[in-house]
Amino acid sequence: MIRRLLQRVFSGRTGKNKDPLIIPFQRHGVAAERISPCAGKVVAGLQEAGYSAFVVGGAVRDLLVDLEPKDYDVATSATPEQVKAVFRRSRIIGRRFRLVHVMCGQDTVEVSTFRGSVNGEGGGQMHDEHGRILRDNVFGTQAEDALRRDFTINALFYDPRSQEILDYCGGFDDLRKRVIRMIGVPDQRYREDPVRMLRAVRLAAKVGGHVEPRTREPIRELAPLLQNVPPARLFEEMLKLLLSGHATECLLQLRNEGLHHGVLPMLDVILEQPMGERFVMLALNKTDERVREGKGVSPAFLFAALLWHEVLAAWRSREAGGMRPVPALHEAMDEVVSAQVEKLAIPRRFTSDMKELWELQPRLLNRSGKRPYRLLEHPRLRAGYDFLLLRCESGEVESEIAQWWDDFMRGSEDQRASLLLPDSGPKRRRRRRKPAGAAEAAEEPAHDMADEPSAES
Repeated sequence: MIRRLLQRVFSGRTGKNKDPLIIPFQRHGVAAERISPCAGKVVAGLQEAGYSAFVVGGAVRDLLVDLEPKDYDVATSATPEQVKAVFRRSRIIGRRFRLVHVMCGQDTVEVSTFRGSVNGEGGGQMHDEHGRILRDNVFGTQAEDALRRDFTINALFYDPRSQEILDYCGGFDDLRKRVIRMIGVPDQRYREDPVRMLRAVRLAAKVGGHVEPRTREPIRELAPLLQNVPPARLFEEMLKLLLSGHATECLLQLRNEGLHHGVLPMLDVILEQPMGERFVMLALNKTDERVREGKGVSPAFLFAALLWHEVLAAWRSREAGGMRPVPALHEAMDEVVSAQVEKLAIPRRFTSDMKELWELQPRLLNRSGKRPYRLLEHPRLRAGYDFLLLRCESGEVESEIAQWWDDFMRGSEDQRASLLLPDSGPKRRRRRRKPAGAAEAAEEPAHDMADEPSAES
């Protein structure tokens, strides 16, 4: 009963200088050897310099549920300048809240100074008109830092030296029960940082739990606040969600909570199309399988799959209006990408790869003449073929087309020649070469797609 009372007090963020619940190694079972060498070196270096330092946040949470952390964060009583003085290979970053990146070989550990309460000293907070924190250089105590974190399961501090976990907010018990609980008043905390709404959904799927009712209640009403978040931050959080190994569950939960409108505005349109929903869910399921098996996943491929049927619909619409297939496809791609970049800031390196994957799809339907041979030299052929496989498995394209390409890519020269289909398309009229200096308009079209199948093929 006393523990529940303490948890209720702490979750309301009303207390100061509270003593944490100390959880010994015998109870939590996380040995210091499981911490990354770089994180251990950073904590030890700060402690030897006379500062408090702990591994904190997602790394502690993941270790407690037997997941391998992707990165490590350290929280300390040292200021950014003091941290930088301890470690030669380090740099101070950030404007909203200053952090230090400490480098150990190829590894980087992010070090933050304990954050203080709203009324603390050290630079103060700055909010926009919706309550979102724009600047937050407020330093404080470890207890205040715990109460400033988002969810109870992210407010656990691990000391590799003593192998103890310090719990100020009841996060250890919440994690054992797989409960996602906001620290403080959910409405206020979501206004401070709307991305927390996405994070709640992702964490619930990651730990195999659920968002508790009080934390979940304001999400649908406050979902429009995501429109005020910088697109780059939304993209970063969306990428974590899609590559979490639980993307399918997360995506469905996003739609249930009404969050998709602020993340992927076209997603509800795509999922309302029976063929589009099968395709998207198949792509997400395969992505989840690869992540759980420790295989690499291409973000560009995944975003291309999520938006493919919107591209396909825009392409068909333009063709129906009389536009030629190639210009129609290019305009459709540009329209869909532009609409998403405004909300999600998908980097150019990804959108370029996405367009190449989309551009390959009609070319893969041509299995006659020299076109298949030219595609063998294309650097994105394998990714384009994998995308075609998704289309075949979802029922959008005949499965024999994917089998044909598999045979063609593996076959000998004689086998490839026997696989080619008769060229039933219109013959391109070969133009005579003009003398040097003649108008460039006489040159042949260089693009292989000039007479290829339309979106209806």
